[in-house]
Amino acid sequence: QVQLVESGGGLVQPGGSLRLSCAASGINFGTWTMGWYRQAPGKQRELVAVITSGESTNYADSVKARFTISRDNAKNTVYLQMNSLKPEDTAVYYCNANKRTIMTYEYWGQGTQVTVSS
Repeated sequence: QVQLVESGGGLVQPGGSLRLSCAASGINFGTWTMGWYRQAPGKQRELVAVITSGESTNYADSVKARFTISRDNAKNTVYLQMNSLKPEDTAVYYCNANKRTIMTYEYWGQGTQVTVSS
């Protein structure tokens, strides 16, 4: 059974920082592309950042230079370091595991709330 469990969300003031973690189980973690997505109220879920098994990364333009995605394969965990947070970063953040072979396999975490407000 695959599980992705996010943690680290919360309330932070504008300009502050948070680090999200996503612990994975039930998959061969090091071979999967891991990503963070977010969904704000009334908006569609959007990509925030992804990191491949080879540790190539890609970011949404809105978070470049502020957010950093990383992975620790020994701990089966992916992280999202979020700095210089803005109110528009407020959303539920979801962890994603994705693997494309002949078929596409995809799993989601339950989400963690990030609220940026003074």
